[in-house]
Amino acid sequence: MVLLPAFLDGLARSVSMKKGKYIPEDEDGGGEIAKSLMKDAKKNSTLLGSSGFVKSETSKRFTSICSNRGEKGINQDRAIVWEEFGCQEDITFCGMFDGHGPWGHVITKRVKKLFPSSLLCQWQQTLASLSLSPECFSPFDIWKQSCLKTFSLIDLDLKIHPSIDSYCSGCTALTAVLQGDHLVVANAGDSRAVIATTSDDGSGLVPVQLSVDFKPNIPVEIVRGVKERRKSAKRLVERAMMLWRRKRRSIAMDDISALCLFFHPS
Repeated sequence: MVLLPAFLDGLARSVSMKKGKYIPEDEDGGGEIAKSLMKDAKKNSTLLGSSGFVKSETSKRFTSICSNRGEKGINQDRAIVWEEFGCQEDITFCGMFDGHGPWGHVITKRVKKLFPSSLLCQWQQTLASLSLSPECFSPFDIWKQSCLKTFSLIDLDLKIHPSIDSYCSGCTALTAVLQGDHLVVANAGDSRAVIATTSDDGSGLVPVQLSVDFKPNIPVEIVRGVKERRKSAKRLVERAMMLWRRKRRSIAMDDISALCLFFHPS
């Protein structure tokens, strides 16, 4: 597991200080607009930051989230989904953050709070910087630059935040942005995503992006067997808990969370 405060060390150098608190540069000005958009998204039920599901009226996508506290104390997992990301109807943002260490729950809470608004600011700034020659850059390139800058800014924020001890604590970060037919996944640490598509005969789902850390066919088979999409994340968590009890009886169960994003209608 990789500590997020150690990720991309030294790449970010620009920081502002306001009222005795360290704030990433994008939170000044553009960050306030992004925060306002997040508040509106919560009111419109297109933003979800806990267990549940999101299905906006204007989107064909569907997202299911479930998180279960383990046997080690406070649940250090945090997840967030924002449909119509930044008031863009064709963009969905997903984030899953797994904390570790004594301050893990504090760090994941702050990362969950900062990441969407920071990424939105970086994406807008990147678009503005490329406005003279947008045809030279693909959506992937734009989101890649935006994600790298966002990871760097939050990494620096955690390191120098006066109220957070990130020396022995941190979190993984798994983020995904779906814009139209383009999917961009970025991660720090050992959190992973599995992508699945409909099989050739249309009978179910098959994994198309493999991870070396686990067998992707297992979560795909579980989701495939769920009739109601809103229960898909819960079913994944329940199966993971069952497997933990079977294979790791002597080890206290960790926090277990899942996020399922469906691209198309059922």
